Amino acid sequence: MSYQLQNESEVREYLEKLAIEYRFGCYSEKKPEVCHLLGDYLEGIKKDFEKASKVYKSNCNDYDYAKSCYKIGAYNFLGKGQRNSKGDLKQAYHYFEKGCNLDDPESCLHAGLILMSKVISKEVERNVPKGVDFLEKSCQMKNALACFYLSGMHISGVNEKNNLDSKNDSNRNSSSSSTNYIIPKDMKKAFSFSQRACELGNMYACANLSQMYAKGDGVEKSEANAEKFKKLSLEMQDEVKKAQPALSFQQGINS
Repeated sequence: MSYQLQNESEVREYLEKLAIEYRFGCYSEKKPEVCHLLGDYLEGIKKDFEKASKVYKSNCNDYDYAKSCYKIGAYNFLGKGQRNSKGDLKQAYHYFEKGCNLDDPESCLHAGLILMSKVISKEVERNVPKGVDFLEKSCQMKNALACFYLSGMHISGVNEKNNLDSKNDSNRNSSSSSTNYIIPKDMKKAFSFSQRACELGNMYACANLSQMYAKGDGVEKSEANAEKFKKLSLEMQDEVKKAQPALSFQQGINS
């Protein structure tokens, strides 16, 4: 039976059948990708975050499904669908780390960010070198935000007293009272990671490239390239403003 989804009753019937298919595929056929879709259904359609949390957790623990590990990590981080509404950072990191070990780039990004921060060091010990490893793995797996964070780290350097700051750019004053750098300032590496992040669609990285070319920071000075990346970043900004969010039932697998 095909559905035209032209009225409310057809939409309701379609969603009910979809839920039956997901439950059968997950619980009877034991397909982890379908279990993840069931979690997405419970989260996005039913808004039952507690049940979604249980599905993601089981799918991560029982089937090592990386995307579910990321989702239950995020749930724990936010306290979403959990008894502890304030979140459990230790559990969040546990699942992000597992997801990263299973090659999920989002898990690697968040595991790295947790390890880089001193704010939550009481629950998860700060480990900058390991955090950088997670971010580099995420960047290698084409996560633009991870590449952008890495570029910012090398613009300013990371010492024992400072934290990872997402508001980085090549115009930032990178002086520090501490000379004990865990990650030293390196504009060539900063340029390399900015270039990668820009290629992956991060408009802020493209803006940084424009400034780097304009100043000759980490790369040979070029007014032409400075203008090129400035124009590109502005075009990206316009595209973001025009973009509209869309719901996709397959997002859990394809994203």
